[in-house]
Amino acid sequence: MARISLVEPSSASPEVREIYETTLRGKPGNVQKALAHRPEMLKNFLSFYGTVGRSLDRKLYELVYLRVSFINGCRYCSQHHVASSKRVGLTAEDWSALQDGNYSRYNGKERAALEYVEKLTRAPHEISQADFDAIKKHFSDPEIVDLHMLTGLANLTNRFTDPLGLELEFPEEKL
Repeated sequence: MARISLVEPSSASPEVREIYETTLRGKPGNVQKALAHRPEMLKNFLSFYGTVGRSLDRKLYELVYLRVSFINGCRYCSQHHVASSKRVGLTAEDWSALQDGNYSRYNGKERAALEYVEKLTRAPHEISQADFDAIKKHFSDPEIVDLHMLTGLANLTNRFTDPLGLELEFPEEKL
């Protein structure tokens, strides 16, 4: 159960109702309903969220978001990205491998990204020049910016959703 009230469409301010109806096409999730307590934050968050990771292949985006969410044990984000990862062809075997930190099934670029974002999540101050040189072999500067921001975004949402007790809006997938 959510630890804070959620702003439902019926009780939303006109500004929030417009965001719900236009940007979210009438289907706000619980994270948006929590953020709606701060309409300007909701608006800016949605705009920011929509820009992060766009230089990356969508499969890689989902791999990164899932791995970070699994590392952090974020049920809400893991479930949301399991659902969206199906659209890019990820399977139960992929989810299991990501949970275990086993990247052997992925290509060199994907492995490099997953290894890098794992270290970035677990020990960001330990990123060395060697780590950076390894990632530069596979990614352009804009893609590296996206990898960093996507990792940060996943960490941010992981620390927002589960600690606030936000519930899933759909049945949980057994992982």
